[in-house]
Amino acid sequence: MSKQSQWVAGINAVAAALEHDAEHVREVLIEAGAKNARLSEIEEQARRKGIDARRVAQSALDGVAGGLRHQGVVARYVAAKTWAEDDLPELIEAADGKSLVLILDGVQDPHNLGACLRSAAAAGATAVIIPKDKAVQVNATVRKTSAGAADTIPVVRVTNLARAMRELQQLGVWIYGLAGDASAALYAVDLRGNVALALGGEADGLRRLTREHCDHLVNIPMPGQAPGSGVDSLNVSVATGVALFEAVRQRLG
Repeated sequence: MSKQSQWVAGINAVAAALEHDAEHVREVLIEAGAKNARLSEIEEQARRKGIDARRVAQSALDGVAGGLRHQGVVARYVAAKTWAEDDLPELIEAADGKSLVLILDGVQDPHNLGACLRSAAAAGATAVIIPKDKAVQVNATVRKTSAGAADTIPVVRVTNLARAMRELQQLGVWIYGLAGDASAALYAVDLRGNVALALGGEADGLRRLTREHCDHLVNIPMPGQAPGSGVDSLNVSVATGVALFEAVRQRLG
């Protein structure tokens, strides 16, 4: 387990950190003179929880926000537990036969990763697995885009994605990879047990080795994907939401 200090910027991101993981928030900086009810709520919430909250100049916020749109508030956050491959058995066992794992193979855009984490948290996913190399990591932009989900869902960083997938299979998890050229539709498979959904990055989708380690490949039917329609794929965060909530639909049905 490791921890690192970073700045979280923006009203939603800071509010989510205070609500879901206040013990890791070290201080909150709010723009002096800003008259915004939500900023006042954040300031009061921080002080209520014993967290140092100070009013500072906008230039000070600009300096620590690192180019992010801070909306008048930032928080210094010491990241909670960093999950590793060794944690997978415990996470799967705790799901009691109903694990729902999201595997992201090489997502590069922090906004896409943040949106995927937000969908995963909303769907009650067990964990999200991302590779340590050739993929965006959980940074301040991801935290802000995820609206707090990066602080509530286990994000497992692995050195070898194929090895992690093999371990999932040994733990009884069936892995379904999303691929446009697959012959089976997502809606035709049973997603009610121990299941992992694997999606590729923005440019090339699932890499060859990742595809080979999936138990089955499935597609999301797109009636608008006709020749000349200009629609040949979904954004990875959109596809993630569709796939996760199909699993939710089946589990609630």
